[in-house]
Amino acid sequence: MIPLYDENPTERFPWFTLILIGVNIYIFFVGVTGSGDAASLFVHYGLIPYQVTHFPAQAYPHFFSAMFLHSGIMHLAGNMLYLWIFGNNIEDVLGKTRFLLFYFLCGVIAALCHVSADWESQIPMVGASGAISGILGAYLILFPSAKVKTLVFLGFFITIIRIRAWILLVLWIGFQVFSNLAMGSDGGGVAWLAHIGGFLAGMLLILPFKTSLGPRPQLGI
Repeated sequence: MIPLYDENPTERFPWFTLILIGVNIYIFFVGVTGSGDAASLFVHYGLIPYQVTHFPAQAYPHFFSAMFLHSGIMHLAGNMLYLWIFGNNIEDVLGKTRFLLFYFLCGVIAALCHVSADWESQIPMVGASGAISGILGAYLILFPSAKVKTLVFLGFFITIIRIRAWILLVLWIGFQVFSNLAMGSDGGGVAWLAHIGGFLAGMLLILPFKTSLGPRPQLGI
């Protein structure tokens, strides 16, 4: 199943969601494609669990830089699609500044979950998936009944259906859990535990973010 868009209008234009998408796309095409040496870029700016546990001071910036690197066009496209569909509503609820704080905090928690699976791994983790997983977890809590237009593949038959967000997101996180259990700590090249950790962080943090940081600003940031 591939979500296409949700029937959940926002009150304000999601500037910061679009900025995040734009920065990710720019870094991919200029940094990865333009450099011609993606592996070197990932080593220098990706998050490597071994560095986190042995050289934490040097690794701190990589928690953030890794969120803007992607391993391929499909990795980038999938993440940006989910960020656009579900991020705009979370930004609308939290306001711009709180939305960014929420996004990066979920990303950091997701990365720590990945590091906890194999502290000695020297394979760089890259991608915005952990932070976006937090957005999905928040959406599940705030808008479980929203309708999402979804592309569904049934063998050779392809159709578009409208399903509740909670169904789509429960299936999504269920797949992450199943994949993590099936593939073990190496994840088959995918940081499944980061997805799970980010999703749970989003579920747990969204209401405190929404209610404890004061009223949502009406203008500006």
